[in-house]
Amino acid sequence: MNIGFIGQGIMGRPMALNLLNAGHNVSVYARRAEMMADLLKEGALACKTPAQVASQSDITFICVSDTPDVEQVIMGEQGVIHGAHKGSVVVDMSTISPSVTRQLAGQLMERGVYMLDAPVSGGEQAAIDGTLSIMVGGEADIFRRVLPLFECMGKNIVHIGDNGAGQVTKACNQVVIAQTIAAIGEAFILATASGVDPAKVRQALLGGFAGSRVLESHGDRMLKRNFKPGFKARLHQKDMRIVMEEAHKLGVALPGAAMAAGYLNVVVEQGKGEQDSISMLELQEQASGVTVSSKI
Repeated sequence: MNIGFIGQGIMGRPMALNLLNAGHNVSVYARRAEMMADLLKEGALACKTPAQVASQSDITFICVSDTPDVEQVIMGEQGVIHGAHKGSVVVDMSTISPSVTRQLAGQLMERGVYMLDAPVSGGEQAAIDGTLSIMVGGEADIFRRVLPLFECMGKNIVHIGDNGAGQVTKACNQVVIAQTIAAIGEAFILATASGVDPAKVRQALLGGFAGSRVLESHGDRMLKRNFKPGFKARLHQKDMRIVMEEAHKLGVALPGAAMAAGYLNVVVEQGKGEQDSISMLELQEQASGVTVSSKI
């Protein structure tokens, strides 16, 4: 099977590499040619446009930053829609608007091209390890067709429902993660202000109902003040913007999500958009006048 992969950023590059390592023929495209270098060394074929990738592929994966980027990759003058052949599949693994996803799926279907929305969670390390959580929207038969390829990139792979359902699930994922990071920051500040070691608090919480992968991984990095991005704050900000836009369209109130989105907006405004989204901790520290510290 011939596969295409468009977008070789912090997530896309290792995902494409895992497909190559599984023995698949992979054609690749990136806006900056140097981003493809590692993949070309491993046998990937370079393409000059998204349309060329699609013309050479039975299944074309996309992993780029934002909704307008996906729209350009698919519908632009040199977009996937101009190269994809009838019966082929476009799989968008970016995190974008559910509403736009449904529109794009409809436009592709008019050409006889199927679409799955398959955003991921797990961060860079999970992309490298091939252990991503993949949440998929689209036709069940098309999901089953692509599943063996998803299994090269992820471990927890769930077909949610029709087109857009994967993106809705990713929005829910980001709501939980953003608010959990904020809650952990507040807990660490409370512990520090009380003269209690937050690292020991974390150890205790991990054994109870408050335990989570966010507390385990991000909590540890927060205590070590390791703000190197596994997931950049500006991208989490973008995701929370999508959450709030969808909530507004649906007429539902998400006050906790709005608070976390506000934190991320300020983090980015302070010039920390390239840091990990756990940089929310620094903002919380500024507001409280407490710097989280551990004796461990």
